[in-house]
Amino acid sequence: MSTWLLVGLGNPGAQYTNTRHNIGFEVLDLFATRHALHTNGTRAQAKLSEGTIAGHKVVCAWPQTYMNRSGIAVSGLASWYKVPANQIVITYDDLDLPFSTLRLREKGSAGTHNGMRSIVQLLGHSDFARLRVGIGKVPAGWDAYGYVLGKFIGAEATALPDALQRASDALTHIIELGMTSAMNKYNVNS
Repeated sequence: MSTWLLVGLGNPGAQYTNTRHNIGFEVLDLFATRHALHTNGTRAQAKLSEGTIAGHKVVCAWPQTYMNRSGIAVSGLASWYKVPANQIVITYDDLDLPFSTLRLREKGSAGTHNGMRSIVQLLGHSDFARLRVGIGKVPAGWDAYGYVLGKFIGAEATALPDALQRASDALTHIIELGMTSAMNKYNVNS
């Protein structure tokens, strides 16, 4: 049985709950609930849930190191569970995508996301998959820090459950049918 490591990026603590930067945590919360994964304590500074989906062992991880140090958890878990790079999927927020747009990639650069930079640095490569969830561009007059740590409001708050559902569905699709199939289905204008 092969193992998948799914990691949602975010910041621990109640003050960060439901913020744009924590959308990775929220996607994984929904995914774990939908698949009835069981909580399995902590390891490598991450909260864990585990289970089996389509004959694959699935480990979901929520790093508790704060966003900019996410690589500590990801590298530790990849090593502990002996997960190959092509079976690691990182879910995180993306300022460059319109709200609720999904983008799947098999590998690539860290871009400007500090959590991803930490992961690439500590894994020593960028050959892992990523699910980027659009949170929209920073509005004029806002600073990026305040925007990503702000909560969804108005129409975005109303549409958020659907966006989380689609992102969770994309993760399920990856495990059941593979990354290429998932990219063909979800890498469309959302």
